[in-house]
Amino acid sequence: MSDSTSGQIDSVMTEDRLFPPNAEFASRSAIGSMAAYQKLYDEAKANPEAFWDKLAKAELHWFKPYDKVLEWKVPNAKWFVGGKTNVSYNCLDAHLTTARRNKAAIIWEGEPGDTRTLTYQQLHQEVCKFANALKKLGVKPGDVVSIYMPMTPELVVAMQACARIGAVHSVIFAGFSAEAIADRNNDANAKIQLTADAAWRRGKQLELKSVVDEALAKSPTVEKCVVLKRIGNEVTMQDGRDVWWHDVMAEASTDCPAAQLDSEAPLFILYTSGSTGKPKGIKHTTAGYILWAKKTFEWVFDHRDEDIFWCTADCGWITGHSYVAYGPLAAGATVMMYEGAPNWPLENRFWELIEKHKINILYTAPTAIRAFIKWGDEHVDKHDLSSLRLLGTVGEGINPEAWMWYHRKIGGERCPIVDTWWQTETGGIMMSPLPGAIPTKPGSCTKPLPGVIPSIVDEQLHEVQQNHGGMLCVSHPWPGMLRGIWEDDARYNEQYWTKVPGKYLTGDNARQDDDGYYWIMGRIDDVINVSGHRLSTIEVESALVSHSKVAEAAAVGRPDEIKGQAIAVFVTIKGNAEPSEELRQELKLHVRKEIGALAQPDDIRFTAALPKTRSGKIMRRLLRDIASGNADIAGDTSTLEDYSVLAKLRDDEE
Repeated sequence: MSDSTSGQIDSVMTEDRLFPPNAEFASRSAIGSMAAYQKLYDEAKANPEAFWDKLAKAELHWFKPYDKVLEWKVPNAKWFVGGKTNVSYNCLDAHLTTARRNKAAIIWEGEPGDTRTLTYQQLHQEVCKFANALKKLGVKPGDVVSIYMPMTPELVVAMQACARIGAVHSVIFAGFSAEAIADRNNDANAKIQLTADAAWRRGKQLELKSVVDEALAKSPTVEKCVVLKRIGNEVTMQDGRDVWWHDVMAEASTDCPAAQLDSEAPLFILYTSGSTGKPKGIKHTTAGYILWAKKTFEWVFDHRDEDIFWCTADCGWITGHSYVAYGPLAAGATVMMYEGAPNWPLENRFWELIEKHKINILYTAPTAIRAFIKWGDEHVDKHDLSSLRLLGTVGEGINPEAWMWYHRKIGGERCPIVDTWWQTETGGIMMSPLPGAIPTKPGSCTKPLPGVIPSIVDEQLHEVQQNHGGMLCVSHPWPGMLRGIWEDDARYNEQYWTKVPGKYLTGDNARQDDDGYYWIMGRIDDVINVSGHRLSTIEVESALVSHSKVAEAAAVGRPDEIKGQAIAVFVTIKGNAEPSEELRQELKLHVRKEIGALAQPDDIRFTAALPKTRSGKIMRRLLRDIASGNADIAGDTSTLEDYSVLAKLRDDEE
């Protein structure tokens, strides 16, 4: 064990299963061997500016060439300084002079089963029309447009239209409360609000417009509200403020040349919930972001022109920005979009969609995968998933047993899995196997992508040894990195750059194994200090999920007089199992056997569901409060998906 005073984290999990890339897959891959990956990685590390200079010139369209690749003065980076380009041009216009102009850009299905397909040419026309509509409503470069819309093609049209004219979009997941929308609108000084009458979710109609009306009563900077008729509900339209999407589109021209924007012009703000309760707007800019989104998409998903790519994330999250609305379109891919939930009308909806649309690449979250396991294999067994050639995971670390289920049941043991690690702040994927090159290990995001230079340090800021965990940092700027927190430079500096001087502090713990593979060990806060040993929550959770009756688990620390902290675990069991004292003891012994006595949970509580953010991350902060017996839940709960889960856990506590 390590010296507990150093702040290193003890790793108690071992995983030695290794899955080399399928030979047939590797033979067709752009990066088809470990040597090819290493060559690319070494080239980027040896001379990052030359590496990105070459790619920026080859991959992006420039109205005006840049003068300098990188200007770096901690903590502020500027990429492709002095250049002029446009994200929408690179996603749409760039394809119109190629055979891709008649290729499907978006294949969309609504929850009730309605479908639409937009080619690159058609998407370009829609974007130009809506860009002109925004201009007519008074939107100028630099103005903020707040977007609260369902997962329809119009959401991507709106984002691309903002990018086309230099407006800054702030997409807010269409499930947030009026209070959360108002907070974000006021922080960003939003000028225009986009919404819809309603959206479908699990067979119910979510009344979006009425939520927005409540938010706009507290959003004094918003001048106009554009409403998409998604369902055809009766809604209140405020005279002089509210206009219908179809009305503004009817009179808009399809001719809207892309604005020539500075490389560092703000592209979007995306709010993440801070533990303090004040939302923080992560700012991304133009050229570096689109280059990163495009190249990481091509590298990680080994994109081929004939692929249909389905990222199941909502565009309200960074994953939907980078791998629905931007990266795949810059690469000329066909993107699948789906409006509804994975379990409506039945738990087989995703597999039905894959079979129907012949989807080739599926990119989804571990929380969804654990839900699929809990619902049972019979929902998968009804469907032909042979069109799939690659699987991906995003959002948090995946437990090895969930990885194995995904590999066997969804991938038929033939599809590589790209387990991706990245953040809202990083703009795109930072670590991931390249599927034709890097052998995978269940639960590991394997290796950093070219241009990403990670380091892991302890509390004293010393680099840790292999197989010890510490704080994950990035030691050199990369094109997709955040450019600040909107209107809050002090918070940006303090949160990401002060604790480990000169390095970007990710807020995650990680370790590197003997093969140089990276393992994410949860947030820096998600460490339990048991009798002087610092343990990662994700390892305890992985041990529990490896038990045949467990679908999902979340481990947290609670104060303990003797050990400092005790391990409290919240467990969701599979549908065919029953909670009991016998099962509780069985699970404790299972963890002891899997990873050792030190990690044996002190408390195990059974729960039907865990509190999660709307993007699927478990809210361990809330569970810590419950495990510690705190009646008052601290911090921001605006991103909590289902408050009844929290209420039920509190009731069980009492």
